[in-house]
Amino acid sequence: MAFTGRTALIAALGALLVGFLLPSWIGLLAVELPLLFAILYDLGRAAPVRKLLFTRSGDTSVRLGEPAEVHLTVTNPSGRPLRAELRDAWPPSSWPAGSGTAASRHRLTVPAGERRRLTTRLQPTRRGDRRAVRVTVRSHGPLGLAARQGSHSVPWSVRVLPPFTSRKHLPARLSRLRELDGRTSVLTRGEGTEFDSLREYIPGDDTRSIDWRATARQTGVAVRTWRPERDRRILTVLDTGRTSAGRVGDVPRLDAAMDAALLLAALASRAGDRFDLLAHDRRVRAAVQGRTARDLLPALVTAMAPLEPALVESDARSMVSAVLRGSSQRSLVVLLTGLDASPVEEGLLPVLPLLTQRHTVVVASVSDPRIEEMARARGTLDAVYGAAAAARAQGERRDTAARLRRHGVTVVDAAPSELAPALADTYLALKAAGRL
Repeated sequence: MAFTGRTALIAALGALLVGFLLPSWIGLLAVELPLLFAILYDLGRAAPVRKLLFTRSGDTSVRLGEPAEVHLTVTNPSGRPLRAELRDAWPPSSWPAGSGTAASRHRLTVPAGERRRLTTRLQPTRRGDRRAVRVTVRSHGPLGLAARQGSHSVPWSVRVLPPFTSRKHLPARLSRLRELDGRTSVLTRGEGTEFDSLREYIPGDDTRSIDWRATARQTGVAVRTWRPERDRRILTVLDTGRTSAGRVGDVPRLDAAMDAALLLAALASRAGDRFDLLAHDRRVRAAVQGRTARDLLPALVTAMAPLEPALVESDARSMVSAVLRGSSQRSLVVLLTGLDASPVEEGLLPVLPLLTQRHTVVVASVSDPRIEEMARARGTLDAVYGAAAAARAQGERRDTAARLRRHGVTVVDAAPSELAPALADTYLALKAAGRL
């Protein structure tokens, strides 16, 4: 049972009035007994909370940063009307900071034997599954002096998907892809190109592309054109170890890597290539394989949504073994991981030759623009010390990237907002050069 603020006000005014007019014990009885009867009456007329019935409907998934609506239908099977305050509780990350209290509270009146529907509007601030906690109802009597209160468990889950903010870069990359794919043919044959067509020789063409047999059968000189092969395989590996937990600005490194993987997947599927995903730290956390172009992006965002960084050192040997087991043919292997010197030198470099001798390997990493700002700072003693530390960090990162390149690895090192388009450009460059 809960008492409202009106109860305390009535009791205080009644005690002041009666205390001046009657002896203390008579005044006490004169105030307390009527008030007690009023409270008991009010409590008896309040609709019971335990008998209420609840059902949910609404959104089950939403992209990070976008709103979602979850509906709660309240059925009052009792013979008394329900006058209630209701709280539909969700985890704090279901709303921006400070807005969850107002969004989760509702006032409603449900006549006896009827139902009403409430809508709770969520706007999650983190990826993953957001599950409803409980529904708490405070049922008031007609006088507003007392209330019944209880809680119900009404399960519902909303999966918060990666936002895919880099899709704005897709049209420009698709335009470049169309230039590679038949509209502007590749003239130099490479490992990943196939014969496209014959055309008349134009001054400046590579003489190695001249088709002498075709030239002998016609009056002009004919040259062969080549185009990037389709149906190549791209395997992207998300490193979900401890280095992926670091935040650059307000974005975890893992989220920036996911965004880059989504843009690469969208581009590769349009190019006719097969795209697979592996999330790994010490074991496989998620895998998406063998999806059609239509099903690829929905499968990727669904698999990525619940992923969280594991605060353990990634096992590079296990990761490479998982890649080799799933890749029998030559593929483009994209490792979205960190460029910290110690994990790369002790973990990745010793097993990297196993990958590079069978596959084309790209290592993509999120850099911190704050480090560059610190390296340029001057003016105070603290700024100078910070600049020295930032310069040292940059030097170690460049040295690590150089060591990877000496093993035949292509390195992409970019800020969170630039990583996705930079990786897409690298893919297109490899495709144009026939290295896929």
